[in-house]
Order: sequence, then C-alpha cells, then structure tokens
Amino acid sequence: MTLSELASASGMPVSTSHGIVKVLTERGYLYVTGRRKDLFPTRRLLDMALEIASHDPFLERIEPSLLALREATQETVIIGKRQGDHIVYLAVYEGPQTIRYSAPAGALKPLYSTSIGKAMLGQLDDATLSDWLARTTLAPVTAHTLTAANALMADLVESKQRGFFLTRGESVSDVFALAMPVHVNREVLGIAVAGPRYRMEGALDGIAARIRAAIGEIQEEQTR
Repeated sequence: MTLSELASASGMPVSTSHGIVKVLTERGYLYVTGRRKDLFPTRRLLDMALEIASHDPFLERIEPSLLALREATQETVIIGKRQGDHIVYLAVYEGPQTIRYSAPAGALKPLYSTSIGKAMLGQLDDATLSDWLARTTLAPVTAHTLTAANALMADLVESKQRGFFLTRGESVSDVFALAMPVHVNREVLGIAVAGPRYRMEGALDGIAARIRAAIGEIQEEQTR
C-alpha cells in the first residue's frame, strides 16, 4: 500500500501515518518498493511474530499434546479462551483430511454457538449463567443455532451429565465439534475437536476419550 492508501485504510491522518511509517522504516520493519513507493513489511515482522508464538504462555508446554490429539483423531483441534461474550481461538491445528474444519487463530466466535463456548458457560454457577442468558441475545449463526435460553440451558445440563460439550452445525453448518475444559496456568481454556458431521457423528465417544487423555497429559505436565 502507498502511504495515502494506508492512511485511508487505517482512518488516520496522512501526517500521523507518515510518522508511524517513518519509525517502522527506520527500525527495519518496512521498506519502500516500486514506482508507486508502496510500503511492504520486511521479514523482521515475521521473525517477531514467530518469537511471540514460540513463547505463548498457554501453548508453549501443551502444544505436543494438542498435536498428538490431532494425530489420534485425524480431525482439526482447537484451543480457545473466553473473551467477554466470545471465544477467541488461540490456536487451530487443522486435520490432515481433504475435507476438514478450518478457521484462523484469533477468530472470535459467540460463546453460545461453539463447543468451547458451551464448555466455558458450563463452568458458571446457575445464578451467573442465568444472569448471562438474561442479558444476551442468542442470534442465529446457522439454522441449527440454539436461540432460546431454555434450550441452551438444557443443552448445557445434558452436556455436564454426558461429560463433554457438543455443537451440531450450530456455528458452521454440517460441522460437529466436541469440547472439554482444561485448566492451564490457573485459567480455564477449552479444547475442541471439530470435523464434518458424517465423520464426527458416529465417533463422538472415541473422540471424547482422546480429549480426556490429552487433558490428563496436560495436567500431568503442569505438575512437573
């Protein structure tokens, strides 16, 4: 992008953008290329991102267990954390299958329509959950999203009894996802396995057992 394009896209004055670009260029994060004087990031930006990723406070020690879970299930594995009324995907390890669930790390999803979100809601006491439901609009994400508070409450109760939280096309049509909570660094995260309905539907108990095993490994690792 040119400086003027960058200013327009960011909603900042050209003068402000110029000052920021000048500093980033001087410090080796941007360089100018082409006749239009387009600005382009150098590899230094990638190196910084890789450094950040390699020292993630949650993923650094548990990633091997998540990768093993992906290998065991052959489906996409997601780890997420509650952020307000949403789940943020901290990492997504896509399955090896040609047809698979895919989402970017950093994606924000509503609590009520995702299996990890349900796992987080399932950690709340009855009063806190009732208050949350009273102030939250359960807007449909797909035709299968649970948009009635009593239906979602019943689903959470059933999930607790079953031992895992499930979405059946409620976030992405024809995608099933199964999640459980895990405590990492004194915080509650959610681990999910997601894939197309035709593969997931008959394999839920087996996948649940794999997630429990991964959580056991993660908890054991934290005691070392």
